[in-house]
Amino acid sequence: MILLVRHTEGLMSRIATTKLSSKGQVVIPEDVRRELGLEPGTQFVVMGEGDVVILKKIEAPDRREFLALAAKVRRQARRAGMKRSDVKKAVKKTRRRG
Repeated sequence: MILLVRHTEGLMSRIATTKLSSKGQVVIPEDVRRELGLEPGTQFVVMGEGDVVILKKIEAPDRREFLALAAKVRRQARRAGMKRSDVKKAVKKTRRRG
């Protein structure tokens, strides 16, 4: 596996190799972890196709982004005629399935 590290400018700056352990674990080299600010417990989305594996760090949106997204969803729900009770029913139904 080759790990490509991307700077914010979008240029790949570092290439490193690693191995898959018998437990299915991959070690990200220390200098790569440091450069990307990866700490224990960092979560990733893992995508694979053919012989390519991509790890994408999951980051929570900042508060302003989250509030803007929530406002957009509320507007769309109102336009669709949804009520709070509809949302509560949907959440309850989904939790029962889960």
